[in-house]
Amino acid sequence: MEQARELAALSRLIGRQIALLIDRQGRIELLIVGEPGRIVIPELPRARGASGRLRGLRLLHTHLNDTLLDQEDLMDMLTSRLDSFSVLSVSEWGEPLLHQQAHLSPVVKENQELYQVHPAEHWEKASVNHTEQVLALENELSRVYTEAQSLQANTKDAVVGSKNMGRAVLVSVSNQTRDEQASSLAELEELAKTAGVVVVGTLTQRVPVVNPKFIMGKGKLMELEVLALRTHASLIIFDSELTATQQRNLANLSERKILDRTQLILSIFAQRASSKAGKLQVELAQLKYTLPRLTGGNKSFDRLAGGIGGKGPGETQLETDRRRIRERISKVNTDLKQLRNQRALARDRRSKGLIPVVSLVGYTNAGKSTLLNVLTRSDVLAENKLFATLDPTTRRLRFPHERELILSDTVGFIRSLPKELKEAFQATLEELESSDLLIHVVDTSHPEYEMQMKSVEKILAEMELNDKNSLLVFNKCDKLDEETLGILKNQYPKAVFISALNSFGLLELNKAILENLHWEHWLKQTQGNMVSTDETRSDLDEEYLKELLNNSHSEYRIQ
Repeated sequence: MEQARELAALSRLIGRQIALLIDRQGRIELLIVGEPGRIVIPELPRARGASGRLRGLRLLHTHLNDTLLDQEDLMDMLTSRLDSFSVLSVSEWGEPLLHQQAHLSPVVKENQELYQVHPAEHWEKASVNHTEQVLALENELSRVYTEAQSLQANTKDAVVGSKNMGRAVLVSVSNQTRDEQASSLAELEELAKTAGVVVVGTLTQRVPVVNPKFIMGKGKLMELEVLALRTHASLIIFDSELTATQQRNLANLSERKILDRTQLILSIFAQRASSKAGKLQVELAQLKYTLPRLTGGNKSFDRLAGGIGGKGPGETQLETDRRRIRERISKVNTDLKQLRNQRALARDRRSKGLIPVVSLVGYTNAGKSTLLNVLTRSDVLAENKLFATLDPTTRRLRFPHERELILSDTVGFIRSLPKELKEAFQATLEELESSDLLIHVVDTSHPEYEMQMKSVEKILAEMELNDKNSLLVFNKCDKLDEETLGILKNQYPKAVFISALNSFGLLELNKAILENLHWEHWLKQTQGNMVSTDETRSDLDEEYLKELLNNSHSEYRIQ
């Protein structure tokens, strides 16, 4: 009682709000002096771990008018993960008036608030057992978390060893339709699983204009923080590219790691890059992404290069970091240029050998690597994951009668491909420029295969490859019923319909490849070089194609 009187009197005397941060033993950890209309909670020590997800601190502060808890107070409570938040209103004479308290609601049902705000009451009647209240709250949070873990463990999509991986909440904020948001978010979830992340929750918000400061409104930010708190999420992944300002502001509001779609894709590429070229290209993309997002977070290193004997105050640590990144970008670009020159020489040698080059292109996880394996009897990594193939793989496919071609598997495309990746992987995708035929592989079983086709066509157009000789191949047709397959065949009469996994339609595919390559043209150029005249044949009868399919094999890999 006396403490409340002293706090109210002191607050009125100095004309400012005063706040106390109190631990669970009732000890005052921190005293904060604010402004007449608000207080600013400073950066607090890291929150407690999994055994107690709240911070272990409650806050009591004064209001110099008759207002009680407002939206800003509740936002502070959620973002700081406080046990509870209380307000004590102060009269013009410095006397305490009303007391009001709020705490997190552990389970949100439909139309229920994220927090529970208790009715205001006279300060002398306020009696809250804070210890019992916070223990009950954390027990309920623990129960909800345990149920979520159990449900996840029983689903077929549960990730093996997930306890050692990051747990993430996925967020979509855009002006797209709900169906478009749901589709994009589903793809983000597949990307997260590919990166080894366990998805524990999703949040969507449709807005006419994205908030330039926080990407979303305060209400949704509170909902996001509560969702992450309940699910023990250590990551929050946004299904869009965040600006440097948005990422910094979000990081200041939450102790969780903030990622965007671009960072997630870069992370997958970094995990899967194995060749020198792949590693350099990923590093270049990461450096270009990081450079504009550098901030001077550590002021203790400012003016590091200055001092006695210097030519001025020196450069800040931020300037030093930027300079080092630019230098590294220049070095990586030089190394990639050398690799491009080497590949250009290899392409020249292949063109002089008069061997046609066929490249597989398509949306990620369309089945390109599986098709390469089937046609060339190879064992290239083929997984049901996005970006299973990162480094380009090339095989020489030899047919009967000394016919051969070079078949190349390339990295899969994806919608909203980060510009950093487009630029960095230009060296890899340059292989497509020298191709005599592009085979566009489409996953017909995907509910949005048409969107995926348009995304691939858009990227090819941006690379000025849309006029290239191409063949449309619909894969995974074994997953379609006869009626749907018939409709597709009528809609795309020039396409080839196959199932690489079941070797269905491969005879027709080989025939289409030879027809699109204008094989007779290659035969005329290679006569007297690698085949004799009497062995040359241009007919495409069924027996010959069966022989081609049964006897074709992979001779060796071309770097």
